[in-house]
Amino acid sequence: QLVESGGGLVQDGGSLRLSCAASGRIFTTYTMGWFRRAPGKEREFVGGITWRDTSTSVADSVKGRFTISRENAKNTVYLQMNSLKPEDTAVYSCAARSSMIISTREREYNYWGQGTQVTVSS
Repeated sequence: QLVESGGGLVQDGGSLRLSCAASGRIFTTYTMGWFRRAPGKEREFVGGITWRDTSTSVADSVKGRFTISRENAKNTVYLQMNSLKPEDTAVYSCAARSSMIISTREREYNYWGQGTQVTVSS
C-alpha cells in the first residue's frame, strides 16, 4: 500500500528525490514519515509530514539538506535530498501512521513500504 521509488546511485554532493505512493485510504488521513537504515545500523527517523496542515519535521542530521512535501492529488509524498553525503547511504522507507502528529518512533507507524536503496559515492 506504500510504494517507494527514486532511489539510486549518486555522487557526493548530488541530489535525489524519493517518492512514496500510497493508497487513497491511507494517504488522506495519515501522517507520513521517512526512515532510513544504513548498513550495520538501526533504522532512524529522517522526517515526516502531517496530513492536515502539512507541517513537517526533519532530523537534525539532514536539516537544511532534505525537504519533505506531499501532493494530495497524487497520493504521493516526496523526500527531496540535496547535498547528499556518503553517510546518507541507506535503504529509505516511507511509513504511515493514523495520527495528526509526526512521530520519530518507527513502532508508532502502521504501514511501511518496501524501501528503496540510496547510495552516495565519495
